[in-house]
Amino acid sequence: MDKYNILVCDDDKAIVNALEIYLRQENYNVVKAYTGKQALEALEQEKIHLVIMDVMMPELDGLTATVKVRKELNIPIIILSAKSEDTDKIIGLNFGADDYVTKPFNPLELIARVKSQLRRYTLLGGAEERRGIFKTGGLELDVEAKELRVDGEMVRLTAREYGIILFLMQNMGKVFSIDEIYENVWNEPSYSAENTVAVHIRRIREKIEINPKEPKYLKVVWGIGYKIEKY
Repeated sequence: MDKYNILVCDDDKAIVNALEIYLRQENYNVVKAYTGKQALEALEQEKIHLVIMDVMMPELDGLTATVKVRKELNIPIIILSAKSEDTDKIIGLNFGADDYVTKPFNPLELIARVKSQLRRYTLLGGAEERRGIFKTGGLELDVEAKELRVDGEMVRLTAREYGIILFLMQNMGKVFSIDEIYENVWNEPSYSAENTVAVHIRRIREKIEINPKEPKYLKVVWGIGYKIEKY
């Protein structure tokens, strides 16, 4: 298999160079950028499989760049930021990021998150699962094509959103707690996952529901968790 191309964007060149060393040790190709504008240019010129994006940068900040990327691509995006407040994490996720890492960070932890995101993005839906099409009402998930349609219309999902939908549609009618969803989709232990999962659930509802406040498909069972309704 070809190497994965990782775009690293941060106005701190020392951070970019350090991450390049760690990523190359894992046999990834690294494309470097130092502003949000340069990141968008790199995405037009190269086939990128994952983006590591700083928030505070000149010319174009990372969150605005993330929004622009997400309009065209659903590749995983990991946000880097010195801010560690939960509200800042939620803002990053709302802007379309799949994961959020605060500075200073352990490079090995970031590499582990990169691997997890790539695994979810490229391998979610193994050979056996890819044969399946999951359907309930007007909601249809084609695992082989990694496509979700609502009443025949294609819905663009991020890697995390796809993971949540796949997990819930594979288990239609069954209720899962926030921790269960996080551990199965993020493939790591759940620590204070409530806000993270809730943000993704809200984004999915906005994409698949006619009225997100009165969902037909992705429903909450108060005090327990979420499920995809089976019709």
